[in-house]
Amino acid sequence: DFITPVKPFLTNPIFFCFLSVRPNLFLTYGAVLLNFLLPFTCRCFYTILIASAYQRTIQNYSPDTPALRNMIWLPAGAKPHFRLQSPPMLSPLRRFTKEKRGNDMTRQELLDRLKKGPLILDGATGSNLMKAGMPKGICTEKWVADHPDILIKLQQDYVEAGSDIIYAPTFMANRVSLREHGLADETESLNKTLLSLSRTASGGRALVAGDLTTTGKMMEPLGPMSYETLYDAYREQITYLAEAGADLLVAETMLASNETMVILDAAASVCDLPVFCTLTMEADGSLFFGGNIFDAVEELEALGAAAVGCNCSTGPDQLESVISGIRSRVSVPVIAKPNAGMPTISETGEAVYHMGPEEFARHMKTLQKAGASILGGCCGTTPEFIRELKNSL
Repeated sequence: DFITPVKPFLTNPIFFCFLSVRPNLFLTYGAVLLNFLLPFTCRCFYTILIASAYQRTIQNYSPDTPALRNMIWLPAGAKPHFRLQSPPMLSPLRRFTKEKRGNDMTRQELLDRLKKGPLILDGATGSNLMKAGMPKGICTEKWVADHPDILIKLQQDYVEAGSDIIYAPTFMANRVSLREHGLADETESLNKTLLSLSRTASGGRALVAGDLTTTGKMMEPLGPMSYETLYDAYREQITYLAEAGADLLVAETMLASNETMVILDAAASVCDLPVFCTLTMEADGSLFFGGNIFDAVEELEALGAAAVGCNCSTGPDQLESVISGIRSRVSVPVIAKPNAGMPTISETGEAVYHMGPEEFARHMKTLQKAGASILGGCCGTTPEFIRELKNSL
């Protein structure tokens, strides 16, 4: 008798939509009510919906894995109005990294530093290593570990040119990517060795970022990569980078927002280091694995990114509207780390970049005016590009 007056309301699809954005309420009362209130056919329908919602809740809010998306129950592009807290982690590394280890940067120190002027990143690593003799098709991380002097000289040149932050060559040193080269068992040694090389190169004059990137595999349900596998791989790599003394973390050349969120999730579980997030995209802001960079950076800021932006992608001459659009969507610092223009491919298969240091610096000045305050170069750039950039700013 008590339920009869509200039964039509409970069976209304609009009410279900409301409950779907409040999964706790839905899962608590939905299963109890459907057995008493609904005819058999409706019970079957709602049982499927409840099972689906329950599965999504378990996947995204399991106590065994920190929350991946704070806005998972909100419409696309909506601003989150609450933040789920990850369960407390008892990692000794988290306690260790709360104590500063020299240069490592906090969020407030980042903001204070930006009040003095833009932060200058380094330029390309891979294309310069290839010029120095690194063959194609090999594991870059292993080659650098075997030829440390080349990397140290390159990064010393970047510091001399004016880089405030250099990226350790740990780009694809996660277990998933290293397994493709038969090097999964060297994950720890490679990350710690490569981070140490960059610290040697910096000589205390620049911060060293532990560098992470995409595995190149789409996440479920569009691809084979599960959240758990990716989370474990990134968490392991971040642990080694933090133990080796990274001053901050960078997730760069990311192809989608969801995989970048996994990095933020993994980082939060083991250390307090700031995380910079940059995605690569088309000139109009479209991401290669779907979505667009403008919605993505909002999500990444909500999940704790210390700075967001783009890298690689294209040249600085095509990014003014993208940087301006990012600046209008977030409150954290904006990063611009583009290529030296769009390359052409030579007869030998080499990428040839035609934009020179002065032209690059001129366009980067435009990106600074559009809202970027952390600037550097990607493919095709050299220490001379960074020197011109530093001088122009």
